[in-house]
Amino acid sequence: MKSLLKISLLFGLAVSVTSCFDKKSPNYQFFPNMYESVGYETYAESEAFNGDNQLQGQTAQEPPQGTVKRGFEIFEYENSTAGYDLAKANLKSPLDSISVKEQAKGKELYGIYCAICHGDSGNGQGQLVKNEKFLGVPSYADRPVTEGSVYHVITYGLNSMGSHANQLSQHERWLVTDYVLQLKSKL
Repeated sequence: MKSLLKISLLFGLAVSVTSCFDKKSPNYQFFPNMYESVGYETYAESEAFNGDNQLQGQTAQEPPQGTVKRGFEIFEYENSTAGYDLAKANLKSPLDSISVKEQAKGKELYGIYCAICHGDSGNGQGQLVKNEKFLGVPSYADRPVTEGSVYHVITYGLNSMGSHANQLSQHERWLVTDYVLQLKSKL
C-alpha cells in the first residue's frame, strides 16, 4: 500500500511538472537583450562611443566638413539675383549636340516635372494654373530666357517654383533646358 501511495505521488508530481512545459516557448530566456533589443533614435544622446571615444555622443555621425558626395558636380553660380544674372549672361550648355533619343528624354522630363505648371507648349497654362492652384506662371514667350537662366532656375528655383536639383541630374537639367528653349522658339 505504501509503495502504491509513493508511486501515485511520484506520478502526480511528474505530471504536474511536465504539464507546465511548452516546447514552443521555453521558460527561460538566456540572452533577453537578443530577443528584446533596445531601440535608439538616430541623433539621440546615448552612451555609445563616438569618434573621439567619449561616452556621451551622438549615435549617428555627420559627414566631415568640406566633403562632397560621389558624382556631385559643383555649380559655381550662387543662389541669388546676382548669380541668376551672371548665369543668364555667361552660362552655356556643355552639351555640344543632343541626339534624338536625348531630345525625347528632355521632352519626357519636361512632361513629368514642368508641364503641370508651365503647360505642354510652355505658354504658362498647365493643369495647376487652369485649376487656379498656382497663379502667375509665366509663358516662355513673355520672358527673355537663355540657357543659363533656365538652368539656374531649374537648379535653384525662383519665386513659387522650387528647386529640381534633387530630382534631376545635371545632364537631365541641361536636357530640360534645351527642350524649354525649343518650346520658346515655337511660341
